[in-house]
Amino acid sequence: MRDMVKILFVCHGNICRSPMAEYVMKDLVDKEGLADQYEIASAAVSTEELGNPVYPLARQELKRHNIGCEGHHARQITRQDFDHYDRIYYMDISNGRWLKRMFPKIWEDRCMPLLNRDVADPWYTGDFRATWEDIQEGCRRILEETRA
Repeated sequence: MRDMVKILFVCHGNICRSPMAEYVMKDLVDKEGLADQYEIASAAVSTEELGNPVYPLARQELKRHNIGCEGHHARQITRQDFDHYDRIYYMDISNGRWLKRMFPKIWEDRCMPLLNRDVADPWYTGDFRATWEDIQEGCRRILEETRA
């Protein structure tokens, strides 16, 4: 059996985009029968939302696609995350800059954008469907890249 693929999704507050990506990715690998081959989580670069659940409109968008996110509480990325996760995906260029400032010597080794463009931030756009579509695109690509 191959090594477990360990993925961490990161956004600003860990209440919209990164938890949506976490639960979408968990759903995708579960539907493919690969859940035991993946460890998937999410975190924030900021401390603004620590302990908060998934934002209600993000939760509604997930629910619209029959994906739950119960029990999620926002947390900030740690140095230990860099030691643990193989792949750290950030949602936009601003998140990438935060990671670079927080972990200047190690951030490039494992951090990459989810897409080759920013994932729409529904906190500002209000468009959770566009964010869903961006996240679906990125997570499906990751699944294809990491599938055994």
